Amino acid sequence: MAACRIDERGVSRDLGDGKSESVEWAELTAVWIVTTADGPFGEDFFWVLQAGSQGCVVGQELAGDLLSRLQRLPRFDNEAAIKASMCTEEARFDCWKGEPGEGLAAAKLEARN
Repeated sequence: MAACRIDERGVSRDLGDGKSESVEWAELTAVWIVTTADGPFGEDFFWVLQAGSQGCVVGQELAGDLLSRLQRLPRFDNEAAIKASMCTEEARFDCWKGEPGEGLAAAKLEARN
């Protein structure tokens, strides 16, 4: 079974076959959401994080605190994320585009009171 880790270094996902994919916050350059028509009985919402030629895809069920980290990125498009969450067909929603280093804003979560 696939597992996902989201921490101050970045995002990594074990694919369950000995392979993995990962993106470090410092290298992050783009974030988008892909939706499918597979819901409600299949997973239909996927975060795609890109860093150069590397990427990591995280299904909503494994996303944990990913959104709260991504919302710290400068110019993150919350409206695109909201539209994606309501979508029931195949679509792509661009949420953020930046330069290497800007993704470090997602590295640490602020303490909650």
